[in-house]
Amino acid sequence: MGVHLHSMALKAKRMLNLQSLFTRNQLSSVPKGQLAVYVGETKKKRFVVPVFYLNHPSFQDLLSSAEEEFGFNHPMGGLTIPCKESSFINLTSRLASS
Repeated sequence: MGVHLHSMALKAKRMLNLQSLFTRNQLSSVPKGQLAVYVGETKKKRFVVPVFYLNHPSFQDLLSSAEEEFGFNHPMGGLTIPCKESSFINLTSRLASS
């Protein structure tokens, strides 16, 4: 039961941090229902993606990787995902077509 509560607390923390990112994104001219994401291994490129991507398991895997590397400190005002740009484009293309 303690593990389940810990898991729920982590998810709640993530949601609060994502809400903060949404607020900052809205202030930086990202359309409603969209989210700014910075992708790249060294040089980061900005993408704007639909918020519902956050619920997809493949996208959540990328977010887990980003959390491990960067935590929740995203000074660029959006999520920072440390992966190859081509991999991100491949994933979002599959999500858009499903």
